Amino acid sequence: MEIINNLIDKIYGTFPADCLKRLTDAIRETQQALSYRRKAHWDEKDVVLITYADQFRESEAPTLQTFSRFYQQHLQCFNLVHLLPFFPYSSDDGFSVIDYHRVNAICGEWSDVAELHQHTRLMFDFVCNHISAHSAWFKHYLAQDPGWDDFFISMPPGTDLSAVTRPRTSPLLTPFTLANGETRFIWTTFSADQIDLNFARAEVLLNMVKVLLDYLTKGADYIRLDAVGYMWKTPGTSCIHLEKTHQLVKLFRAIADEVAPGTVIITETNVPHKDNISYFGNGHDEAQMVYQFSLPPLLLHAIHYGSSRALKKWAASLDAGNGATTWFNFLASHDGIGLNPLRGILPETEIVSLVRDLALEGALISYKNNPDGTSSPYEINVTYMDALNKKEDSDDTRFQRFMLAHAVLLAFPGVPAIYIQSILGSRNDMEGVKVAGHNRAINREKYAISEIEAALSDTRSLRHKVYHGLSQLIQLRTRQPAFHPDNPVEVLESDNSLFILRRKSAKAHEQVLCIFNLSGKEVTYRLPDERLYRDIAGNSIFDSNHPLTLPPWHYLWLKNAGEKQQAE
Repeated sequence: MEIINNLIDKIYGTFPADCLKRLTDAIRETQQALSYRRKAHWDEKDVVLITYADQFRESEAPTLQTFSRFYQQHLQCFNLVHLLPFFPYSSDDGFSVIDYHRVNAICGEWSDVAELHQHTRLMFDFVCNHISAHSAWFKHYLAQDPGWDDFFISMPPGTDLSAVTRPRTSPLLTPFTLANGETRFIWTTFSADQIDLNFARAEVLLNMVKVLLDYLTKGADYIRLDAVGYMWKTPGTSCIHLEKTHQLVKLFRAIADEVAPGTVIITETNVPHKDNISYFGNGHDEAQMVYQFSLPPLLLHAIHYGSSRALKKWAASLDAGNGATTWFNFLASHDGIGLNPLRGILPETEIVSLVRDLALEGALISYKNNPDGTSSPYEINVTYMDALNKKEDSDDTRFQRFMLAHAVLLAFPGVPAIYIQSILGSRNDMEGVKVAGHNRAINREKYAISEIEAALSDTRSLRHKVYHGLSQLIQLRTRQPAFHPDNPVEVLESDNSLFILRRKSAKAHEQVLCIFNLSGKEVTYRLPDERLYRDIAGNSIFDSNHPLTLPPWHYLWLKNAGEKQQAE
């Protein structure tokens, strides 16, 4: 508790004694109640599935029950499931939470979450920056009920907030009318329905810690801190990545360590790389994992232009970590492909060119406001399948590029996460965009369970090919000790058409050479060292004395098959 108390002192200076007692009591009660032991550390077997709890539906059944059956039948290549917010909500497909402590009735009950937890570890979203305008908390505030004043942040409409970093083009302040008729302008970073919490108020911290403790009690192995960079506001600053925001993350980490050792705290900050990695703290006191936001757009850029130049330079600069932290790697998620993480890595002209090219192929573009009054592309809204391909491409080409990208993801140092739409081989859902009225719906399609099972059974369908190909590749990855997240990576020099990684396992005395042809042309490559190499997937043997040839968009994962002289 000493670390927790010290952090509270740093954040608040003077913290109300009664509030501190209630917070301390809640932590101790939760600690005593927990009996579930979490996995002590990550390894090469950890692959995460990102999905909505209501992803699949069937008549007269809670969607969590339907999903659990589907998971057990089709998705056990994943050993951890990230359930996107499954609480009652009013907008943003779950990220405008009405009640943090209840399960959405469509999804089921906490008992359905517990049943799924019998078959896999779970990751929950802690939507810590904001709450729904339809929540009881905000209704208490508008009603001016005792104890709820200052739970949220109000500002005079003329306040100079031009320095505030904006991820949206909507107004930062939204007018609401209180019970006495007064109009207050409330801080809404993301939308008028998502009301930012005022963490400067001790009662807000207490209530949010209770949410965190509830999730730990309910079985969350990983905790994702959504939009965490915006938690603390100080007018006159950018109001993102402030020191007190980092201290709050450290506090959440310290509480999780105290109550449920083995819990992994993951920060979600769709920002330039140097800001993103700041949430590792000193390597031991803040997030254990951060989303690797630069990987999706950089890999897309590399395959789109057939060049690994920028990808290689960036990958070679990454710190391998100290065993206490690692990357949370992904290519697609419920959101779009963020562009801010490219800034500082690629010139703005290349970012704009990529955006233009994808927009011509049907991708949608979302924008953000800049302090100077201009707007910039913020994210590309598209499935990763359609991001990688052109409208006229054949399904064989789509499949090959898609598998190439995921072979990079699964070989990359860190814990890989794959979005449900990716394992299902989904295409852009333009009808969903029309119905929902927002760009992100392009990659958030929900399905009748009978529909998706029929598609996966159709051997002619792209969904079938992707599901089986990616499932097999995941299983192959989990059998390679060299892919342990803590193992180092070496980026080898090569023609820019190629991207080559070497992963080594000191304990297992093995290494895997991963060769990716990112281009649409055939490329030859001479293997390093005087060795024979075996293709992990196909068991073919390659001799370092003879250059190998990779067809367009193909890859190889190669293991040493022994010294050449010994093998002969």
